[in-house]
Amino acid sequence: MKAYESFLAEKLEEFIVYRENLGIINRNSRPLLAVFDQYVIHQKADWPDFTPMFFLEFQSRISGINRTVNLKLALVHAFFAFLVRGGYLNENPLQDIPPKPENRFIPFVFAPDEITRLLNRIQQTIRTKENRFFRDYTVYMAFLLLARCGMRLSEPLGLTIDSYRKSEGTLYIKKTKFHKDRLIPLPLSVIRELNNYLSLRRSCCQGNRYLLPGIFKNKGLSPHYIYPCFHQTLKDLGIAASRHVIATTTFGAPTVHSLRHSF
Repeated sequence: MKAYESFLAEKLEEFIVYRENLGIINRNSRPLLAVFDQYVIHQKADWPDFTPMFFLEFQSRISGINRTVNLKLALVHAFFAFLVRGGYLNENPLQDIPPKPENRFIPFVFAPDEITRLLNRIQQTIRTKENRFFRDYTVYMAFLLLARCGMRLSEPLGLTIDSYRKSEGTLYIKKTKFHKDRLIPLPLSVIRELNNYLSLRRSCCQGNRYLLPGIFKNKGLSPHYIYPCFHQTLKDLGIAASRHVIATTTFGAPTVHSLRHSF
């Protein structure tokens, strides 16, 4: 992405580095701040122009839904708080600017019996043919970890063999969201299933470092095996629902991540 171009370019870069040093790494930060950078250029603004009215006008010109507008303005607010701490300004000109009203979002949450039915259904669809059984079983294990351990989809698919600490009954997840590590204790039922799976894995898949191996050498299971299975299972069980809005509340449709919300 091209560098910032306004007179604030150097400070914007310093702000990005400052956040990264705090462990806040968001790929959207640069393009979001670029919107403000271009607005400063368009308005030919300088330090005296940064008044609340300037930012109210900026807020009104940001395209997108209210949530998008608020995200962009919140990042600019954080940038100016950074400038205040650095002594470039006495106070944050955005401190009294309210966010635009957003629709409340309620994610889909499975009932406990629905999760049990979903896992049972996926287990029932494991094919017995030699060239299909292990792959289907691996997909089932991914869903088991998602549903019973509250994982994000990328987490079970990124686990390696040494992530599982059998003696402790835990999974060690490296560099998950916000680049943090997590240690997850496993339920006894999951430990039993995982140990059974690993016994089969030793005879079916050698030389792959991933706990849930994919079809390519030394690659993990692809999410492309997860999504079709998930949606077909919902359809089979009759628990699919569409995203819908009632008044000012948006109710989400079931997604793979709903298993984490349900956990």
